[in-house]
Amino acid sequence: MTPFLPEGEKLAAVREALPATAAGIYLNAGTVGPLPTEVHEAMAEVAARQLRVGRATEEDHLELLQRMDEARAAVAAVAVAEPGSIALTHSATGALNIAGWAVAWRAGDRIVTTRSEHIALLGPMSTVRDRFDVELVLADVGDDDAATLAALDRAIGSGTRLVAVSHVTWTTGTRLPIARIVELAHDRGALVVVDGAQAIGAIPVDVGALGVDFYAIPAHKWLLGPEGMGALYVSSAVLERAQRAFAGDYSFAGHDLAGSTTFHPDARRFEVAGYQPASVVGMARSVAWLSMYVGLDWVHRRGTALAAAAAARLAAIPGVDVLTPPNRMATLVTFRIDGWGMDAAFEEISRRSFAIFRTVPPIEALRISVGFYTSEEELERFAETVELVAGHTPETIPARRTLTILGEGA
Repeated sequence: MTPFLPEGEKLAAVREALPATAAGIYLNAGTVGPLPTEVHEAMAEVAARQLRVGRATEEDHLELLQRMDEARAAVAAVAVAEPGSIALTHSATGALNIAGWAVAWRAGDRIVTTRSEHIALLGPMSTVRDRFDVELVLADVGDDDAATLAALDRAIGSGTRLVAVSHVTWTTGTRLPIARIVELAHDRGALVVVDGAQAIGAIPVDVGALGVDFYAIPAHKWLLGPEGMGALYVSSAVLERAQRAFAGDYSFAGHDLAGSTTFHPDARRFEVAGYQPASVVGMARSVAWLSMYVGLDWVHRRGTALAAAAAARLAAIPGVDVLTPPNRMATLVTFRIDGWGMDAAFEEISRRSFAIFRTVPPIEALRISVGFYTSEEELERFAETVELVAGHTPETIPARRTLTILGEGA
């Protein structure tokens, strides 16, 4: 595959390289993305080598360090950052934990976040609140940027040390005005950490242009990598401050850390141990596959265009309420169907269309994740199924066709 194939040929090649797209209408990269064959094979090769020859030699250790460098560089390219600003983590949640604990908290300080955050962000911030006796303020995200900024303007008061928000909310798929939130927070002396789970890999992300202090990245969603890996972008301002904090004393328990290879002046200082080599390789390979072989411009352009078209198609169906604002969306589309409970609607649609999507329990809604690998025909088939369900009640909808499988003795 190359980035320069004609549209039809390229989509066919992409789908062939992502076998899970043939298992159903894959609309759930916001939870876990489809794994490329190339990534699976690279990870299997590493695991097989560990089985055959072990994993305890100095050569193995040096090999892992090199693969970690490659993973940082790949993530940096997608986030438009320097490799030295990227720390590998075991998840975006792990990255958010690191960011929360990187602040020099004092009792009475304040964290500001929103009511639309995932537990992956709320959990780490709640832990910081309980451990350091700080206040956790939840602001309401509005229906437009002005309302969102007004809510945060009211919440970011005296003593706010950290503002923690998602780039794209996991509930309604709303894209938040991150650069303006950063400006507001920085004007009041607060750092900003962004959960990029529903943004990185789905839409263009330039962490420098956004001005964020921390940006948390999962490997397994829109970057199509393995579970158990993620990354954290750390701004140069934060790194410089951390470096100054250590400048006066490089000794610990009698050891000179100044010349230690484990004492890093860059974002590696935020890394912990225990990286699984196959997963590190898988993350580097998936990001590189998207960047070099598929092409990020095409990934972003096609994914967002398809999502916008899907949202418009669903919104045109009588009885369907699309919750994702059309002028603030990325690649998530969240909706409800009049007269249907969330679980009942999900059951009918998934079984009739063979679609892989999800529910959003906090707002009693359904959510699809539209990827660059999705076909227009699949989205139309999904919409037709939603239209069928919306045209009935749970009591009047025609029974689904069933297939009886006869086994031995039948």
